[in-house]
Parts: sequence; C-alpha cells; structure tokens
Amino acid sequence: MVQDDGGGMDPEAIRRCMSFGFSDKKSASTIGQYGNGFKTSSMRLGADVIVFSRCKKNRKLTQSIGLLSQTFLTRAGLDRIVVPLLDFEFSAAAGKWSSLHGEQHFRNNLSLLLRWSPFATEAELLKQFDDIGDHGTKVIVYNLWYNDEGRMELDFEADSEDIRLSGDANDNEKSGSRIKVSDQHLANRLRYSLRAYLSVLYLRIPDNFCILLRGRVVELHNIAKDLKYPEFIMYKPQTLGFKEGSVITTIGFLKEAPVVNIHGFNVYHKNRLILPFWHVVRYSDSRGRGVVGVLEANFIQPTHNKQDFEKTPLFQKLEVRLKEMTWEYWDYHCGLLGYFPKKKPQGPITPQASSESRQLHGSYKPVVLGNSSGAVGSNITVRGTVTSQASSESRQQHGSYKPVVLGNSSGAVGSNITVRGTVTPVFQSNSKQGASKRKAVDRPIEHENSKRTAGLVVDLTGGERSQEILTLTSSGSEDQEAAHLIQENEKLRAQCSECEKREEELHSKVNKLRKELKEAQRTYAHMLVESRLLDKVKPEEDVYI
Repeated sequence: MVQDDGGGMDPEAIRRCMSFGFSDKKSASTIGQYGNGFKTSSMRLGADVIVFSRCKKNRKLTQSIGLLSQTFLTRAGLDRIVVPLLDFEFSAAAGKWSSLHGEQHFRNNLSLLLRWSPFATEAELLKQFDDIGDHGTKVIVYNLWYNDEGRMELDFEADSEDIRLSGDANDNEKSGSRIKVSDQHLANRLRYSLRAYLSVLYLRIPDNFCILLRGRVVELHNIAKDLKYPEFIMYKPQTLGFKEGSVITTIGFLKEAPVVNIHGFNVYHKNRLILPFWHVVRYSDSRGRGVVGVLEANFIQPTHNKQDFEKTPLFQKLEVRLKEMTWEYWDYHCGLLGYFPKKKPQGPITPQASSESRQLHGSYKPVVLGNSSGAVGSNITVRGTVTSQASSESRQQHGSYKPVVLGNSSGAVGSNITVRGTVTPVFQSNSKQGASKRKAVDRPIEHENSKRTAGLVVDLTGGERSQEILTLTSSGSEDQEAAHLIQENEKLRAQCSECEKREEELHSKVNKLRKELKEAQRTYAHMLVESRLLDKVKPEEDVYI
C-alpha cells in the first residue's frame, strides 16, 4: 500500500491516471511526461492494483475507485483494457455519498470491483476511505510477483522497518554471514533497500514534506556531506543554441576512503536522483578510487524509466567532463589518502564553505569587484576558488592565460583575478612596469594566447561592458603582427556571431516545427484509438475504457 495526503484526484483526474498515454505535465519542475509511469510501475510490482482517491475541488467533495487488473483481463479473455471505475459525490443537504452515474453503471462496475479486488462487500470497499480524510490517495498493489526461485520479489521479513529486494546481498545480511565494509555502504544498500534508496531519492525536500516507510520516517541523506576535502567545480554546458545556467558539482573523497572501494557521481534531474554512483571512470591503478561527486543536471533528459539519461551530445560532453574532474581531483589530492601524488597542488585546498552557504548555493558566493586598486601579487576569490599565481608548468598543463580588460579600474600590476576558475593576469596598457612584467612571461605562450583570445572583453566593474581591447605596448614586428591578428580575429568573431544568431533562429524554428508535428501525431493517435474503441464498444456496455 502506498498512500499520501495530497490533493487527491477528482473523477476526471483518476480517469487520466488509469488510462494509458495521457499526461498533462508541462511544468519545468516535474519529470513526468509520457503518462505511463503509474501503470508500468504498479504492474511491475504486482498483477493487480486498486486506487482510492478523495478530492475537494470547486467546492465539491468527490471520491473515486479504480481497478487495473491483469488477472481480470486475462481470465475474462478481453482483447482491450477495461478499467472499472466508481465515482461518488458528497451531498451536504442529505449528509451522504451518492453515485455520480446511473444505477446500471454503478451495479456493473461494483460487481467487477468486488469480484476481482481483495474486498468482498461494498462496505469493505468504502471503508478504505476512512483513513484518507478529506483529500488524498491510496494505492494497493496485490498479487505481487515471485522470482524464478519461487520467492516473493519483495522481502518484508528481513527488516520490519524496510522493504527490500530478494537477492544475494540481502540474503547474506539476513543469514549473518561475513559482510564486507563496502557492502554496508549506502552505495550498495540502496540497490536492494527501499529505505536507503528513498533517503537519497531527493536532493532537497520542503519542510512540510516527509516520507514514512512502514511506520517510521525516512531521514534525508545528503551524499555531499559524506565527502572529505570537498571542492566545488562549476560546469557550464557548451552547446550551440542551448541556454542553461551553470551547474556546480561537489566533488571529494568518501569519508571511508581509501578503505571502501566506491566511486562515481550522483546525478540528479529536477531534484530527483537518476544515476546513483555513476562510474564515469574505469581504473586499474587506483586512479579515481574513492572520488565521489554530486550534481543536478537539468539540461539533459532522463529516459522513460527515470533510471538513466538519453545518450545525447550534451550527456556525452558531461560524461567526458566528469571523467576529467575525477582524474584532476585524484592527481592533486590522492596524497591526502597516502597515495603518491601525481601532481602538486597549485595552491591551498579549497576550504569548506559555511553550512548556511552550502545549503543555499552549494558553493561560495561570487565577489563583486569595484573600482578599488589591488595590491601587487594579491589573490582575488571569485565564485569560491582561491587562486594564487600559477607557475609556467601549471600553465602548460591547464591552459594559458586569458587577457581581461578592466575598463576604468586601476588594478595593480601583477595581480591575479580568477574568473570561473581560470587565473588571468591583468596588464595596464599605459604602464612601462606592466610591459616589463608582461615580457617576463614565457613569450611563446603569451604570443600564442594573444592569437587565441584577442578581443576578449570582461567587465569587472559592474558598469557597461567596456569596448576597449587590450593593447600591447611593446614595439616590434611581434606587436604589429599581434595587432593585425586582433583585427582579423574581430572580423571572424563578428562573422561567427552572425552565424550563431542565424543558426539559433533556425534551431528555434526546427524545434517549433517538431513540437507541432509531435502534437499533431499525438492528436491523430488519440483520434485513432477513440475511433477503434467506438467501433468495438456496444451501446449497451457501460464500463470505462
């Protein structure tokens, strides 16, 4: 039995719930889309399901009963899906419930419900509404499935406060045999324990919401709080025509590492867990062992069963980036667990944010940079990343610098500004000292960087975007060539911008046409089904299909 005290379903809503292929979930905060989730999930647990729902809507109090039974359809030899339904409305004047349909309809559907449900009389059937109250829904699945060994797939005996799947891990735990430490970890228990799975199912829940399993509240478990030496890495999907905000990934070592051999990313979609401990890397030399991450990826679409994601280019790019995150984090931090570090950290480990900041944002708040002048060699923290001056070795490993135009601000020579985790040197075009500092940088790297990033404008003052371009002050053929490259790059950037706008317009038109085609196909499918059903249903039959 699964029960809630939500708004319940009126007669029209329960018909949509019990029918196949209908869905009105258009909200950006819900994951339902195809209208088959309730049917497929309940039929996976057992052969039959009966639904009781009570709803108060438009000043009307209604209650409905619906039956979806494979046993009934099979034994009756029906070649179509018949769903018996009963609807009642409460009359305040009479002080009792009355049927919303005719007497013949009521008798036919009631006889089917009493014959194929666990309830033998009408009184027993209506008694199920006693603990629902004025609003809510109760779902009872019966004739539960058995596995190939003749045992019930759902185990209610191993733990009086849990429902588990029958399997090797669960059987070993019940028998009291020797169990490894990793077997008791949440990553393994959630595969057969409903309580463990529900504890991590939602990334966050409202204060007025809770889940009770077999009489005891399920406590929410935040996997990110199990990590030691955590860091917060920002990932922004880069796909043409796709507009989406940045995603903050929390990554770190499990608190049991390196004893527990568990790793992977927990990927949520619209607050619901889709992929638990997803293994993005396969290691043979312990590289990535114990590294776990948590993120909410609303920019990729889950599959129909909500147990995986569709293998789109966005998903593949995310997988590649998470693999890089795992290896980068391991190479710099594995020494904290006793392994020989492959790379030395560039600076101090990112300290943990305050509990209030983590709960609100999961990372540090961005710092607003005004017109104040910074000190020579100072470090500025932006979006929670503490950055010191990078060595030439780290530049070669992680990419070159990007020039930043500061508008009217008077930044000090040699100060570093971190924008999205990238160390950026700041030069003053009218400063001789700045020119000398710039020459001290490895010239091939600087020159190559000027080719790639010339024309980049970043406004850090909070005012209008500056249109100035960084001007190299040193003389010679290299500066002339760089100025020429800047001009050529500006032309190319303008052309690319126009192409991107055009492609985005075409992309939006294609999406609009796809939506119209899908809607037309859906309308045609519904009309086709209705026409077939009308051809088969006789006028005297009075059951809902």
